[in-house]
Amino acid sequence: MMTHPFRTPLLFVCLWFICAAFSIPPTVFAAKKLNVAASILPQKYFIKKIGGDRVNVSVMVLPGANPATYEPKPRQMVNLAQAEIYFAIGVPFEANWLPKFSKTNPDMTIVATQSGITKIPMKAGGHRHHETEHDHETISAGAKDPHIWLSPPLVMVQAKNILDGLVKADPESRMAYQANYKAFLDELKSLDMEIRRIFQATGQNARFMVYHPSWGYFAQSYGLEQIPIELEGKKPSPRKLLQLIKEARKDGIKVIFVQPQFSEKSAETIAGAIGGKIIFADPLAEEWKNNLLQVAEKFKSAFETGP
Repeated sequence: MMTHPFRTPLLFVCLWFICAAFSIPPTVFAAKKLNVAASILPQKYFIKKIGGDRVNVSVMVLPGANPATYEPKPRQMVNLAQAEIYFAIGVPFEANWLPKFSKTNPDMTIVATQSGITKIPMKAGGHRHHETEHDHETISAGAKDPHIWLSPPLVMVQAKNILDGLVKADPESRMAYQANYKAFLDELKSLDMEIRRIFQATGQNARFMVYHPSWGYFAQSYGLEQIPIELEGKKPSPRKLLQLIKEARKDGIKVIFVQPQFSEKSAETIAGAIGGKIIFADPLAEEWKNNLLQVAEKFKSAFETGP
């Protein structure tokens, strides 16, 4: 009797699937991922470095939005109901919205990744040598700089808080999270050394002018000083603009850094007055490591630009 040419191969295929179904643990087929949420895009980079493929990360403040004035979209609130962890970082919108997020999803754990970090006053980022009484009056008492994700040494602290949050929610994956965390720490240490190398020839207190004072912790980590144009969303007065123009001319500053989330009109005024130019430096870029290296090179180039 002749065997149908397709019957035998088909039989082997069926047997293979049957054996595979009994030999592979069911958890492989239905591996559950943690649904987590975070405030800003750089956090997604940190969480994925530690959580890997075991986590799905949704971000509240999307490209182009401002964390100081952000309000969640209805669909984001719906997605938030599925999150098991919310990784906070201390940006302004969280003060009003975290309690509402908790009401939307009472079972969601909120992890404060900024825990253990001492924040600096916003005024500490600039005018260290030229502060006046008027400058102090423009800053609210107790206003702290939230931009802790722009300093690799401070991200090491945030990474530990992320690790602890993931392990608590998913203890079975502890070893994987810890291995990823260790690899991420090595990456952060290498990045820190590379940025120090970039600035090794600039000297202490090299000054750069920036529209919004996002880079205070970065400056603090690498011996720099930022001169902010805007503080707490307040545009500079004509008197303040004149003072900033004088400072820029005195220090030979030819570059004004602006982040995409803010208007650059005041920066353009200063750049025009000093014969300088505007360069964008985004503190909220998702490709965090590459962005920080690119910004470091931009700052270095600004220092090397002569009067």
